Amino acid sequence: MEKTYTQSGIVLVHKPVGVSSNTAVNIVKRAVGAKKAGHLGTLDLEGEGLLPVTLNGATKLFDMFLHKNKTYISEFVFGFETDTLDMAGKVVKESPCDISIEDVTKACGQMIGKMSQMPPIYSAKKVGGKVAYKEALKGNDVPLRPKEIEIFDLNVLEKTAKNTFKFEISCSSGTYIRSLARDLAVKLGTLGTMKNILRTRCGSFSLDDAFTLDEIRQGNFKILPCESVLEFERIDLPKVLGEKLLNGVILEAAAVAEVATKADGRYKIFSDQQFLGIGEKCGGKLKLSLRLI
Repeated sequence: MEKTYTQSGIVLVHKPVGVSSNTAVNIVKRAVGAKKAGHLGTLDLEGEGLLPVTLNGATKLFDMFLHKNKTYISEFVFGFETDTLDMAGKVVKESPCDISIEDVTKACGQMIGKMSQMPPIYSAKKVGGKVAYKEALKGNDVPLRPKEIEIFDLNVLEKTAKNTFKFEISCSSGTYIRSLARDLAVKLGTLGTMKNILRTRCGSFSLDDAFTLDEIRQGNFKILPCESVLEFERIDLPKVLGEKLLNGVILEAAAVAEVATKADGRYKIFSDQQFLGIGEKCGGKLKLSLRLI
């Protein structure tokens, strides 16, 4: 008999190269026995690293984590560019060069801050309801638009080979590291391609706490309860009031001692020691804005 997991939670996965994010999600879903599963930010097929996988009600948290900052370790190779901006593509341009670590360090300083970034044509970005890379594979034009992103830190860790450097990158959600390799190369007067990528942080989640797919298949993993990853203050309600919120009733904040003195905003709502979801107090009212039970 297959086990069934009916609670909501998050599993931190160390996704390997060559496994799609959706495949990793399905492996976790089967291992846990969850009814639903999703993830908090995809990694490309050739990407490695942290993939937070959401289970059951936690799949509703996607929008809340959509804009969390990310940290990556990545190698860039300068002197050529591929059609996919990574090593899986075909070389389409070449520009012989001899880049020093001093050159790269100086150029990195020019990349800090907000900027307009053009996504790669071969990406999972949707354009007019169609997936960009699928349209590109068909030979169709992909009318991509630049997006504002922010680079918080871009540090050169080491030179690993001629014209090849390893970086640690802290950036806003939505940043394409392949595009960053291309754009950094422009500052260096050459071309650039991403060699590999490892995601080490996603918001407050760290790769250090993630489990491999083999560990997950063997049942050696931990499920983080939703309430443990939400930074809102906690409100405890009597069971009868918790049931009302679950049934869609909006409570008068002034009539509930636990709520009356609270400022407007979001809270973790508990009732009878059970986590119900995210509540929102506004204009003297309290409602359950996101049910996670």
